[in-house]
Amino acid sequence: MTRSLAPILSLGLAALVLAALPCAVLAQTPSTDPSSDTPFSSMAIARDEADACRVPKPPADLAETAYLRNGYRAILRILIAEEALASESCTCLLDTFTWDQALTALPRFQTSDNPRLPFKVLELYATADALEAQVVEACAK
Repeated sequence: MTRSLAPILSLGLAALVLAALPCAVLAQTPSTDPSSDTPFSSMAIARDEADACRVPKPPADLAETAYLRNGYRAILRILIAEEALASESCTCLLDTFTWDQALTALPRFQTSDNPRLPFKVLELYATADALEAQVVEACAK
């Protein structure tokens, strides 16, 4: 009944190695403490200048589903691009439009009587992308 002391000795050696680690090494690990002094904004990615005129995500209270909100966002993009083309303006017109205008324009873009799916968002996105490309092309000249 001879027992080996090797497992016990190796555990003891591992404990000594861990205890001997310098505190400086442990201090270099990133903190997950939410009350640390690093401001959250330091992790934020700055918006590009091109994004300054990009239609933002709609407010949650605009519509009950993301599908509807995304559709209203596309409608607003279309309205802004159409106005830019009509007025031959290359300045950002985002500040002159409101979410209410997107809601008011719904009948023009409506493809169904279903209140939960009144339009086809992918088609609205394609239309908005095409119109915005026309604006970029016109402004490049």
